[in-house]
Amino acid sequence: MRIAELFRSLQGEGRLTGTESVFVRTSGCNLRCSYCDTPFASWSPEGEELSVEEIALRAEQLAAPAGQGGSVGHVVVTGGEPMLYAELIPLCRRLREGGKHMTIETAGTLYLPVECDLMSISPKLRNSTPAAAGDARWTWRHETARHAPDVVRRLVRQYDYQVKFVVDRPEDLGEVEAYLTELPEIDRARAMLMPQGIDAEDLAEKAAWIEPYCARHGLTYCPRRQIEWFGSRRGT
Repeated sequence: MRIAELFRSLQGEGRLTGTESVFVRTSGCNLRCSYCDTPFASWSPEGEELSVEEIALRAEQLAAPAGQGGSVGHVVVTGGEPMLYAELIPLCRRLREGGKHMTIETAGTLYLPVECDLMSISPKLRNSTPAAAGDARWTWRHETARHAPDVVRRLVRQYDYQVKFVVDRPEDLGEVEAYLTELPEIDRARAMLMPQGIDAEDLAEKAAWIEPYCARHGLTYCPRRQIEWFGSRRGT
């Protein structure tokens, strides 16, 4: 597997927010979101090729007690798109056998029969499609691939899950509602709206209208705490 980075930090999104975790970021993605905040794992993929055993050993070393901190029981595999790699199957099995709680962060466009404790699905709305002026090939490829309802149905049926929608403009809310209508399998209590942005001030401005909408419509507001805690930088 090509790995962009491994690090120990706090989960900043979703229902495990604040949980100290080891993050394994795979490099490579089948989408090209216009707002991607990890271009080194998608638009310009970086990283080194590591075996499943090498990744597991590094993750376990990062999870070991360090300084005044105790051991870490949670591992998050993110990307890029980790479901691109069949090696994800033995990696998750290996880490779970070692007692780790596994979260997979995916766009929900690809399926693998992985073993995990939380499937964190982030379906991409139209606001994610890159402009044709940048790379017309990716505009078409992204728009064609970003919506895979059958994959999402399979994931929510088989796993404990959360679904995070990245919202940029008020008009995105109607698209979220249309998505949830199309996939009634998704429990609204597990659906989250997350503001798009990598600046704390911008996120706060969007929270001002997203959070009340969630409260009125039975959804969960999902802040990006890692931006508030660390800023937009790698290794966090």
